[in-house]
Amino acid sequence: MFEGVLIKAYGGFYYVKKGDEIWECTLRGKFRLDKSSSAALVGDRVKVTPIRGNTGRIDEVLPRKTQLFRPPVANIEQAVIVFAVQDPEPNLTLLDRFLVLAEHANVDPVVCLNKADLMSGRREHDWLKLYRKIGYQTVITSTKNGDGIEELRQLLVGKTSVFAGPSGVGKSSLLNAVQPGLALKTGEISSKLKRGKHTTRHVELLPLQMGGFVMDSPGFSSLDLPPMQREELTYYFPEFANFIGDCKFNGCLHYHEPCCAVKQAVQQGLINEGRHQNYLAFLEEVIQQERRY
Repeated sequence: MFEGVLIKAYGGFYYVKKGDEIWECTLRGKFRLDKSSSAALVGDRVKVTPIRGNTGRIDEVLPRKTQLFRPPVANIEQAVIVFAVQDPEPNLTLLDRFLVLAEHANVDPVVCLNKADLMSGRREHDWLKLYRKIGYQTVITSTKNGDGIEELRQLLVGKTSVFAGPSGVGKSSLLNAVQPGLALKTGEISSKLKRGKHTTRHVELLPLQMGGFVMDSPGFSSLDLPPMQREELTYYFPEFANFIGDCKFNGCLHYHEPCCAVKQAVQQGLINEGRHQNYLAFLEEVIQQERRY
């Protein structure tokens, strides 16, 4: 039996990297009987029993440090959340969902604004300045002229990262720019729908020459929030932290409560109103989830 990293699950087979070797594996029976989608995830460290040649059976999944549910991956340290200047236009509500998901999973987020060559003389959008001010790591990139590619490359060194974001923002193109030869499929933007084609069909862990791994994942345009307690959500909006202690009530949800320091900060322009509105929408969603469970 040996230990390796699950780098791809496709067509009922699980591909495990052991050094420079790739082993094609099946799952032990107890995992096949597990109907949950998290029995074995890309990114898992697993123990494999060799069968013949470079085939084997996964007999054990080692404990995970982190887990994301969409895309379903394990042991991720960093999430590079990619949005484009345009084609498609940035959806900041979706960005905030990604950020909450990353914070909930204890994964470090990086906000990447791609297609910088389309900014027409503007250095960056005001919304990107906002997220940088809040404290999120940000990077501006263009695969057309190479802007920011080296900075992005350095952010990936020695880490296991996932690229996430809507279809058509250029995730696969960015990965090809970071390491030529990955040969990832890239798609065009539908001129009618202004959305990207889904060129990535499965999640795969890709080794980087400079050290570390990166995952390419299917794009999507909606994302459910992970299960959590309603009081927990406030801590996934880092800009609230400086004001929470001044709220009149312990466990303040910054919604209908009087004497709420967070709401006062919104009124004073110290917290972005759009971010607070997204928080309130997410809070309603979390409360509905609580009632279902």
